[in-house]
This record gives sequence, structure tokens and C-alpha cells, in this order.
Amino acid sequence: MPQETGAPSDLSLLPPSKLLWAMELPRAFAGVPQLIAARRRLMAMPRGDGRPVMLLPGLVNSDRSNVVLRRYLNALGYRAEGWGLGRNFGGKAIGAEGEMLFERIRRLHAETGEQVTLIGVSLGGIMARLAAHRVTDAVREVITISSPYAGHPHATNVWRVFEFVSGEKVDADTVVRHRAEVLAPLPVPATAIWSRSDGLVNGMICRVENEPGCRAIEVRSSHLWVQMRAEVLEAVAGVLDGVR
Repeated sequence: MPQETGAPSDLSLLPPSKLLWAMELPRAFAGVPQLIAARRRLMAMPRGDGRPVMLLPGLVNSDRSNVVLRRYLNALGYRAEGWGLGRNFGGKAIGAEGEMLFERIRRLHAETGEQVTLIGVSLGGIMARLAAHRVTDAVREVITISSPYAGHPHATNVWRVFEFVSGEKVDADTVVRHRAEVLAPLPVPATAIWSRSDGLVNGMICRVENEPGCRAIEVRSSHLWVQMRAEVLEAVAGVLDGVR
């Protein structure tokens, strides 16, 4: 079972070690048989209530990266959908101020008549937190998965990739302003799922110690395919069901 934790007091700004980085792909593949073995346990989680859930992919990824999570949540009885904005290239995908993403959330809210739960992986989680601040009336709660929203991008091994694909510098005024907004406590309930053994982002910046309205759930996982990990799926299902 995932372990619910608070954040440690020592928030290192260093990126994960080269060893953890090098082990990302082997560890990602190792999670597949664990996922298969956990199928019966996962399907025994409480049934969903049909509420709308939008899944936001990580950097460079598209909705296909969340297919396992989406199918799992739909099988439980939720209405889980992708974001429908293609690959996540930062502002290029959601609009400079996120307006394209916000419109998608508002549309799903209008179609269902219910507030939308946002589940974001890595960069997608950062965007989910931004959306919760900007379109609060349409958002029910936010779940971030390995999302480095609580520290500087230099505490990751992917900040150069972000700059290359997005065309934005991590220290640009707009990015810094958005980072400050994302870091602020959310006006809706939130959960941060994180791993201290993450090889791409420093797990310590994937949650804030004692953040009001947000709890941290620690899992043991690589960054790659973290959204396919059995204990992550279990944690998400538990949060959606209101398990404490």
C-alpha cells in the first residue's frame, strides 16, 4: 500500500543522481509485471460515481501515455478523459496563459454538470494546479503524480528538454510568475503523489510540507511510466473514493 507522508524539512535543490537517471528505463519496465500481478487487487477498489476526470500528460507525452490510467478509472466507473491537446510541449499545447486547457476543462464541466477532477503527470500536474487557480469553479480536486511544482526546474534532469520543446526559458518572467502561482496553496482539495527514488525529478520538490488542503502520498517508483505503477493506480483510486 502507498504510504501517506508529510514533506521532509530538507528540500534539496539537486537533481536526481546519474545512477537513478540511468536506471529509469529498467525500473519502468520492471513495473509492468507488478501491474499485471496486481490486477485483481486494483479491480477490488471501490467503484466510481461517474464523475468527470481529466488526465493531463507529462512533458512531450500525449494522451496515449495515460491510456492505462484512463482505462482503469473508466473500468472503476469514473468518466475519465484525456486532455485532447496533443503532446505536452508546454505553452505551445495549452496556450501562453493556459487558455486552451481552461476551455477544455470548462467544456467538460458544462457537458457533465459536475466539477472536473484533474489528474496530472509531471508537467501535466503543474498545469493542473495552474488550472485550479484560474478556473476554480470548474475544478473539483487536483491529483499530481511526480509533478515538480514545489522547486526550481534545475532540480530535475529534464529542464533542458523543457526549454528545447517549449521554446521557453525556465527563468523567463512568465515561467517564474506561473511557477509562483502554481506553488500557492490550491483553492480545492489536492493530493501530491511522489517518489524519493524518482530519476528525472527530485521527489522532494513534488510536494510541499504541510501544504494547506494538500496531502502527500509517497510511492516507490521511477518517473517513467509512474502513472502505470500498481501502487500509484491504487493511490489514485483511493483518493477519488475519499479514503484517508
